[in-house]
Amino acid sequence: MKINFTGINHLAMATGDIDATIAFWRDLLGMRLVAGLGRPGYRHYFFEISAHDMIAFFEWPGVEPLPEKDHGVPVRGAFAFDHISFEVARKEDLWHLKHCLEAAEQWVSEVIDHGFIHSIYTFDPNNIPIEFSWPVDTVDLRISPCMADKDPSPLAREGSDPQSGRWPDPGPPTFASNHAVYPGEGRVLLDESNCAPPEAE
Repeated sequence: MKINFTGINHLAMATGDIDATIAFWRDLLGMRLVAGLGRPGYRHYFFEISAHDMIAFFEWPGVEPLPEKDHGVPVRGAFAFDHISFEVARKEDLWHLKHCLEAAEQWVSEVIDHGFIHSIYTFDPNNIPIEFSWPVDTVDLRISPCMADKDPSPLAREGSDPQSGRWPDPGPPTFASNHAVYPGEGRVLLDESNCAPPEAE
């Protein structure tokens, strides 16, 4: 059975200052704050990237901004995350973002032509490295994949498509009657009495 992925539901990041995070992601970048969970010592807020994608932030006491690290610069040791790239629909959107960041006195790179995308780079208040990318109209790597690595890894040499036989066959799907689902934190969002917008001060 082929799994049909539709995008990134949300990326979950962490911050020690949710208000600085809201000011950047909602007020500067224009991403709506669409959900908030919280209790003493914990917040979990979601921002809308697109109709399918969100970015979320946990606010935990004692979280400090990341040490500054430029996008794509190699590191050693325990490490998992380099940067996020957000796609914009039009070239004009990329330039508008650049002008907004500059007007807000946020560091932002020049526009870089990567062939298949044009990009700018910046950091959020948590020092999360961010890229904004406009896809070049004439190049779509999803339609025409390209392996430009002159010495690709052994599995990369097998091609773009998923290879069968590497993992155990899961067998037939389980019956719906055996699908157990357990309650989680976000269920409070289903009760409208919990979702009144905060009053402006």
